[in-house]
Amino acid sequence: MFDKNDPRVGKAQKAVSTASRELAGERTSESAEHLTRSIQDIGAESRQAGGALSRLAFSRREAEAIMAVTKPGTAMEALDFQASRETALSNELSQYRIVHFATHGLLDNEHPELSGLVLSLVDPAGNTRDGFVDLQDVYNLTIPADLVVLSACETGLGKEISGEGLVGLTRGFMYAGASRVVASLWKVDDVATSELMSEFYKGMLQSGLPPAAALRQAQLEMLQRKRWTHPYYWAAFTLQGDWK
Repeated sequence: MFDKNDPRVGKAQKAVSTASRELAGERTSESAEHLTRSIQDIGAESRQAGGALSRLAFSRREAEAIMAVTKPGTAMEALDFQASRETALSNELSQYRIVHFATHGLLDNEHPELSGLVLSLVDPAGNTRDGFVDLQDVYNLTIPADLVVLSACETGLGKEISGEGLVGLTRGFMYAGASRVVASLWKVDDVATSELMSEFYKGMLQSGLPPAAALRQAQLEMLQRKRWTHPYYWAAFTLQGDWK
């Protein structure tokens, strides 16, 4: 939820929680500044006309496909306004074996600390709220998950810094406790990514494949489909960390 003009705004209950009201303070200003600087560093291609981030229409289909192959009662689904910074930073995520983010990823090569994930930027009433999870936020998380999936653009990249290595989101989530991270190496297609992730989770949760094998199988499946046969649509995602 990136734009107050989104048709979903106003259809939900127009009550702003205490937590949302508190976001009008210093942290909201800091996060908004980080998001603005990151988008400026990345360039106009990351924006729509007018500066808004585009809606990822197929991220909902992606989430629904994952939930369809997940054992009932074992997963939490956060869509639309619930796909918020508060949800991402909550201790609740530490309870899950797999944590999946399907949203916009911003890779800031100039200032890698400003790289991050963009979650809902408005509340149900259309008010602006803090929705940017930057690299510092990620480093402060505690997510001892077997797998974190960053289903967004360029989440597997970063900046090589002398004495520190590659600084980016993948390293941040591993620092936060994740054993493995699936991330992308270039700007990915919304529709194709939804299809790839659906196959990926079928492999893991239905066929019992380990993540590396499930990702490989999903990519081979995409290769066989005429519409998605070009590697651009499926080869961006790699698994980093424990390959077993």
